[in-house]
Amino acid sequence: MDAMENKQLTYHDYARMARLPLDQLAEQCSAQAFHASGPGGQCVNTTDSAVRMTHEPTGIVVVSRESRSQFRNRQLCLAKIREELGRRGRAPKVRHRTKPSRGQRQRRLDDKHRRSQVKQLRGRYHDE
Repeated sequence: MDAMENKQLTYHDYARMARLPLDQLAEQCSAQAFHASGPGGQCVNTTDSAVRMTHEPTGIVVVSRESRSQFRNRQLCLAKIREELGRRGRAPKVRHRTKPSRGQRQRRLDDKHRRSQVKQLRGRYHDE
């Protein structure tokens, strides 16, 4: 994967990484356990059950604190990384150039003319 760090990743690279088995994906990740914040009482304050996982080749960072189990949170992090790799691995939509129709052009010009008439009527009132 060192060769991939030097070049810009394409959606093909992300798609290939998303298809890796979970054990190979886990080898490419570094994990940190930490105290989860939020509701949960004393159990949350005393155990390092929350997990922050970084996918080293891409730099994707995910956090999981849904479960009390650190093992379960690691599994959830791997699933989140795989989901993000899959999202980045989709091919971009092909865009086609379009032109505004004749009716759209005419409506835009009519609106501009109507707007200019409104602005012209804003002048000072003259007694004649």
